[in-house]
Amino acid sequence: MKDRISGTARHTIRSSHPAELTGIFDPGTQIALWERPEDPAIVRYLNTHHRPLGCGVRGLMNPGCPPNLDDLPAGDGRNALAADMAALAELLTDLLGCPQVGFRLEVIDRAMCPRFHVDRVGIRLLCTYRGPGTEWIDDGEADRSRLGAGAPGLPDGSSGLMPPSTPIEAATAFQVALLKGSLWQGNTRRGVIHRSPAVPEATLPRVVLALDAIWEER
Repeated sequence: MKDRISGTARHTIRSSHPAELTGIFDPGTQIALWERPEDPAIVRYLNTHHRPLGCGVRGLMNPGCPPNLDDLPAGDGRNALAADMAALAELLTDLLGCPQVGFRLEVIDRAMCPRFHVDRVGIRLLCTYRGPGTEWIDDGEADRSRLGAGAPGLPDGSSGLMPPSTPIEAATAFQVALLKGSLWQGNTRRGVIHRSPAVPEATLPRVVLALDAIWEER
């Protein structure tokens, strides 16, 4: 028997108001997006300094405390980037009630997770600052038995995961996406089916922020 999960009209929520991100707590919702404009200062900084960004930065953030980005090139816009990361971390702590947030500012020159998959997390926040954003499909037509080893080794388009007509949705730069994983309470055998996008040569590297809740202060 195919492992299918019926979709709902609320699988994906899109809004220009961050308060609507609370819709991620609806049982049927697997991804919630805050559609916000780009920050010109951050765009200029990343476009100017994209080559010496290295591998990015990882660490922990407490609410109200911007991350230390001293390992990134100095320049106009770096403070704006730190401030935006801090604001998103505070948003996540407010939503989930966690005392800390683990962050990864990834500088990527290839698709890190090019196959559709589900994360074994509760709720993760993603924001792509440069390049194309995360891709996902509504799970109404998905055959989850074809994820991972169930493919087996076949491309997403021919593995039987989804019909050929299934639309692939994608976030754009600066949109804030909350992705619900399989470890969220009541979400076993669910979680948003998503993947990293292919990165066009002209937009290399892709710069992505990932935030995860930390429940015990370190």
